[in-house]
Amino acid sequence: MINIKVIPNAKSASINANGGAEYSIRVDAPAYEGKANKRLIEILSDYFKVPKSHIKIIKGISAKNKLVEIDI
Repeated sequence: MINIKVIPNAKSASINANGGAEYSIRVDAPAYEGKANKRLIEILSDYFKVPKSHIKIIKGISAKNKLVEIDI
C-alpha cells in the first residue's frame, strides 16, 4: 500500500518518492473520465515492473490523494 499525490495535466510523467510509502506523481493526462487514473496505473506498472492488473486504487478514485495497493 502506498500513498500518492497525483498532479494531472503535467507536461511529462514523473515520479518523486517522498520517503517511505509516499509518492508525488505527475501524470501527463487530464483528470477527466478516468484518464488520469488510467495513466497513473500505467506509470506505476512501469516503475514497479508489475502488470497493470496488479495495481488497484483503494481510496481516492476521484481525488488527488490516493491510496494504492500493488501486488508484487
